[in-house]
Amino acid sequence: MDKFVHEYNANQIQVLEGLEAVRKRPGMYIGSVSARGLHHLVYEIVDNSVDEALAGYCTNIEVTIEPGNIICVEDNGRGIPVDKHPKTGISAAETVYTVLHAGGKFGGDSGYKVSGGLHGVGASVVNALSEWTEVTIQRDGGIFQMKFARGKTVESLKRIGDSDKTGTKVRFLADDTIFETREYQYEVLENRFREMAFLTKGLRIHIQDLREEPKKEGDFHFEGGLNSFVEYLNRNKEKINPKPIYIEKKGDFPVEIAIQYTTSYNENILSFVNNINTVEGGTHLEGFKRSLTKVFNDYAKSHNILKEKDNNLQGEDIREGITAVISVKVKEPQFEGQTKTKLGNSEVTGIVQSTMNEHLATYLEENPTVAKAILEKCISASRAREAARKARELVRRKNSLETSTLPGKLADCSEKDASKCEVYIVEGDSAGGSAKQGRDRKFQAILPLWGKMLNVEKSRPEKIYNNDKLNPVIVAIGAGIGNDFDITKIRYGKVIIMADADVDGAHIRTLLLTFFFRYMRPLIENGNVYLAQPPLYKLSKRGMKDIYCYTDEEMTAKLNEIGRENVNIQRYKGLGEMNPEQLWDTTMNPETRILVQVKLEDAIKADEIFTILMGDEIAPRRKFIEENAKYVKNLDI
Repeated sequence: MDKFVHEYNANQIQVLEGLEAVRKRPGMYIGSVSARGLHHLVYEIVDNSVDEALAGYCTNIEVTIEPGNIICVEDNGRGIPVDKHPKTGISAAETVYTVLHAGGKFGGDSGYKVSGGLHGVGASVVNALSEWTEVTIQRDGGIFQMKFARGKTVESLKRIGDSDKTGTKVRFLADDTIFETREYQYEVLENRFREMAFLTKGLRIHIQDLREEPKKEGDFHFEGGLNSFVEYLNRNKEKINPKPIYIEKKGDFPVEIAIQYTTSYNENILSFVNNINTVEGGTHLEGFKRSLTKVFNDYAKSHNILKEKDNNLQGEDIREGITAVISVKVKEPQFEGQTKTKLGNSEVTGIVQSTMNEHLATYLEENPTVAKAILEKCISASRAREAARKARELVRRKNSLETSTLPGKLADCSEKDASKCEVYIVEGDSAGGSAKQGRDRKFQAILPLWGKMLNVEKSRPEKIYNNDKLNPVIVAIGAGIGNDFDITKIRYGKVIIMADADVDGAHIRTLLLTFFFRYMRPLIENGNVYLAQPPLYKLSKRGMKDIYCYTDEEMTAKLNEIGRENVNIQRYKGLGEMNPEQLWDTTMNPETRILVQVKLEDAIKADEIFTILMGDEIAPRRKFIEENAKYVKNLDI
C-alpha cells in the first residue's frame, strides 16, 4: 500500500473549540444539511419550549416563518435563567447557546423531570448553524436580550426593559453556507407541531407562515391528548369502537395509551418517548404488544369466544385494524438502533405491560359489546392469516416445481449483484415489448403488467398471493411481503414504476405504491422505489434533432427558443407510441433519464393519503379531489 507522505505530529492534531465542531460536521448533530436538517433546527428550539410544558410551566408556543425564511419561536415558559453560571463565568442563558451539552436536562437534580431533547445540544447547535440568532428572555421582572452570529456572541446578555411576564423568544436565520436550502415547507412543520400538541395535553401550538399572502396558519390544542390523536388518524376510517380505549398511569414512569379499532386490515401503532417518535419501537412497544395479545386471548377463552381446543390468537391477528398511540415519559432514556430512536430501557417493558394488563382487562369486562366486536375481527383475521399461509405455501411449492422460479413475463438481467440491478415494472405488453428491446440487458430487467391490479387497501393478504397481477411482482422482487418481507433478499436495487403519463398510468402508479407501502414498506423506507418520467412531447423540425419535453413549461420554453414555425408537436399518450430507441434515450438511459425517488417523509401523512384515495369511504376522497383538482396538469379525458 502506498504511503501518504505528510508530517504527523502535534501540529496535525486539530482541536475544535466552542461550536466549531458543529459547523465542521453538522450532519453529526442534525442528521444532514438538506431540507430535513433545516427543519430539524426548528424542532430543536420548539422542543425546548415543549420541555417547559412537560414541566408544567408553558401553555402556549408561537411559531412564525417570517419573510426571508427567518424563524421565530416564542413561549410563555419560565424563561432561560439569566444569572451568572458558576463554571463558565457568563450568564446561564449565554452558556446554553454557546456551550455544547449545557442545559437543564442532565442529572437527577436538573431543571426537568423528563425532557424531549436527546442530547441537550439543541440551542447551541441551532446557534452554531445560523447566520444570526437573537434571544429575548422575560423573567425576574425584566426583559433580557443577547445576539449571536454563526455561534459567536455579538452582544452578551443585557437587560433592555421591565416586564412582569415570563417566557423565551428565539429568532434565527439558518446559515446558507451550511444548508443546501433555506426554504421551509409549511406543511412539514405543521404536521410535526400537530403531533406535538396531541402528545402534550393542554398545550397550544400556533404556527403561521408570513412569507406570502394569504398567510397560512394552524392552531393546535387538544385537551383529549392521545384520544384526539387516534381519532384524528382514523377520521377517514370506519371505527369498531367509536370512543378510543384510553389508558393512563401517572407517577415516576408516566404511561399514556389510546387504542381504536377500524374495519381496515392495516396496523398503525405509533410510539413515543418523552415526545420523541421512536420509529424503531423498543421496550415500550414490546410491553404493549405482549399485553395486547395476552389480555385479548385471556378474555376470549374466559368468555368462551375461543374454545379451549382452539389455538390462541396471534399478535398480528389482534393488531389487524388497530390504531394505537403509546407515549411514555422516562427520566433517563437509553436509545438504540440506527437512528437512535429505539428505546432500550428494559424496565419499561414490564411497566407498560402491567399497566396495559390491568386497564385493558377492566375495559373489556366493562364493555362486552365492543370486546366481542373486536374479537370477531381478530378471529376473522386469524382465519385469513391461515388462508394466506396456505396461499403462500402453494406459491412456493408451485415455484419449486418449475424450472424457473421467476415469472414468465419477466425479462431478467444478467448482472447478479442486486445493488447494480434495476427492474422496470411496465404498464402494458406493448410498452413492455419496446422496453425489452431498448434496455441494457446487463443490469435492466423488464416486468410487463397488463390490466388493472388489485387495490390492496381493500384486500386481505390471501387475495394478494392469488392475484395474477401482483404475484409476478412479489416473485420478481424476491423478498416476500408483509411480516415476511426481508429487505436483504431483494433482487433489484432499483424498482422503477414506468407507466403512461395519463389517468390510467396514474392509477397504475397509485395501486402499485399502495401495495409497496402496505406490504413492502421497507422498500420505500430504504429508497429502492422510483418513478420513471417519460416525456410528454416530442418536437420535430426539419434539419434539427428531435427534442423531448417532460413538462408543458419545458415545451413552451423550447418553442420560444427554436421558434414555433414548422415545428411538429407530438403529444405522447402512452409508452407504446415510442420505439425501443426512443424509450431508451428518454426514459431508460441512466445518462439522460429522469427518475423520481419515492421517499417516506411522513408515515402518518402517507397512511392518511392512501386511506383517502384507496379506501372505502367516498366522502373524504371527494373532498380531497375537490381541494386538489386545481393542481392537476395534463389530465387526459
